Amino acid sequence: MNNTVPASRPPLPPFTPDSAVQKVRMAEDAWNTRDPARVALAYTETSQWRNRSEFVTGRPAIQAFLQAKWQREQDYRLVKELWAFQGNRIAVRFCYEWHDQLGQWFRSYGNENWEFDAQGLMQLRLASINDLPIASTERKMLWPLGRRPDSHASLSQMGL
Repeated sequence: MNNTVPASRPPLPPFTPDSAVQKVRMAEDAWNTRDPARVALAYTETSQWRNRSEFVTGRPAIQAFLQAKWQREQDYRLVKELWAFQGNRIAVRFCYEWHDQLGQWFRSYGNENWEFDAQGLMQLRLASINDLPIASTERKMLWPLGRRPDSHASLSQMGL
């Protein structure tokens, strides 16, 4: 895989309804790879994150954060949905399912606020997330690991 940062990462702001939806799906697809190096390329070199109670700054720190996250959150599957957008900002709601090393499944719910630079790289990500323990029989995100199939239900369709 090519881990070189592109000169720009379309779609670029200001966002339209279609380009905002496209940007959200591209982020979901990238995160569902669980490839920290690939995902980190969507962020500026100095990107700032608030993720739960953690504060992370810079692409190398983001990559390290994601590496640790996906070691802890196994069999991770994510769905994102556009909530609102304006100019260079997008708000999303999301839900993901994962299990810990003991096999306990969780459904994590949250909201993210994103801000992009002119090249379409995310320069600010603010995430609020809550975890709910679930039984494996309660799982709703059952596609094979990787990209969510286009035919799979959205968050709204799943009642999440």
